[in-house]
Amino acid sequence: MSQDVPAVEAVNLVKSFGGVRALQGASLAAAAGEVHALVGENGAGKSTVIKALGGRVQPDGGEIRIGGRQVRLPAPPTAHALGAWTVFQELTLLPGMTVAENLLLAREPRTRLGLVDRRRLAANAESVLAGLGVHHIDPRALVEDIPLAERQMVEIVRAISHDPRILFLDEPTSSLVEREVVWLFGQIRRLRAKGACIVFTSHRWNEIRSIADRITVFRGGRDVGCFTELSEEDAVTLMTGQRVETFFPPLPAAPRAADHRPALEVRNLAAPRLRPVSFAVAPGEVLGIGGLAGHGHRELFLALFGAGRATGGQVLLDGKPVRLRNPREAERAGIALVPEDRKSEGLLLPMSVRDNLSLALLRRLSRAGLLRRGLERQMAGGEVQRLKVRTASLAAPVGTLSGGNQQKVLLGRWLLTDPRVLLLYDVTRGVDVATKHEIFELMMRLAGEGRAILFYSSDAEELAHLGHRVLVMREGRMAAELRAPGITAEHVVSAAVRDAA
Repeated sequence: MSQDVPAVEAVNLVKSFGGVRALQGASLAAAAGEVHALVGENGAGKSTVIKALGGRVQPDGGEIRIGGRQVRLPAPPTAHALGAWTVFQELTLLPGMTVAENLLLAREPRTRLGLVDRRRLAANAESVLAGLGVHHIDPRALVEDIPLAERQMVEIVRAISHDPRILFLDEPTSSLVEREVVWLFGQIRRLRAKGACIVFTSHRWNEIRSIADRITVFRGGRDVGCFTELSEEDAVTLMTGQRVETFFPPLPAAPRAADHRPALEVRNLAAPRLRPVSFAVAPGEVLGIGGLAGHGHRELFLALFGAGRATGGQVLLDGKPVRLRNPREAERAGIALVPEDRKSEGLLLPMSVRDNLSLALLRRLSRAGLLRRGLERQMAGGEVQRLKVRTASLAAPVGTLSGGNQQKVLLGRWLLTDPRVLLLYDVTRGVDVATKHEIFELMMRLAGEGRAILFYSSDAEELAHLGHRVLVMREGRMAAELRAPGITAEHVVSAAVRDAA
């Protein structure tokens, strides 16, 4: 292939989903031996372009070229045959199968009778993982039983193990912690050195800055420029059409503990992988929860929502003990949880925006066993307008929305329940910079209304700027407490790794 011929090109692609025009003449050209970043807001068309180049969706117009030759990609196997593999933003692993079965799908070792050789399957998968420096994932484990970050790594390993000439990575770091991102970037640099073309999307600008050779910016389904150097401020302006002067909004005044009874108090709460922990959150307080992945954060949030089994301790709301045996009891008590994986844990993707918004309110919206559709439309429409959800209509399947707008729908569902305590678990994962800013402003507004917010983030910078206090967890216990003002990302990371094995 000539060095002047792009490894992969999208030329004036057009694509509509119902009444939503996802691509409106979008173009992209990426070369062999480069990492080409694709950036833009959620809904700008990035994922749609990657799905078209990977054979997952068919464009309504325009051309796709690989190695200078126009191609038609009716399905992913056609792209695979041309050396192009994709790690999609929505994980494609089969949850009821093992890591090994997913990793070696359609290339399993066989016995002489043509049956899958189970013993060799696990051994081969272990070898593939080890060959790429992954030693902590059990190839015999069911995918549904491993954490989201490990599922993402399995998806990445599956694509890289095919030694692709072209690799599309759509938000591959959204669920990874820093050490896993370092691992991934090492693999990307290795592939680049071999002459592969990597197209990479991320909403974390420090990642774009550290790994990309060139950057193409998308806005409104079109490309608006390709750059070898671009500042974050200029990128935000290109992506949104406006300049965001202050990324993190100011915190409302910290509530004085002496003036309020805690909205939420936890006394010696224990659960699997969670040692007895105690803390309190005042009305109007944003309490950040930080630390390395796998140290009990998820177990804490699930236990507080009745979705995880607590083995001891006590939870009090407004000073009164409550039993949280299931999410329904938590919701009735005024607790809401926005989980980390909106697609598998929060939203019903084939159902409409309206149905997803009203899901937690069905009892309140019903009379004599019949759903009051007019009231449902009124409440859902009001929340769509308030949160600026971009959707063709309330009837549109929520799965057709961009990731950021899906997250807004999930937030809106729980805000409609009028919670006193809001549990936010990595709510900005895979969300663009403008939508992040909107979510941050919403958090500050909710705190200003007197709601208690428990906020976990895998991004230490977010915790440093958005929490009145930050509790750092290590090995299932509270290892440090940091208080604003003066919290920095370095303080959060240092507290997380100090004395950690």
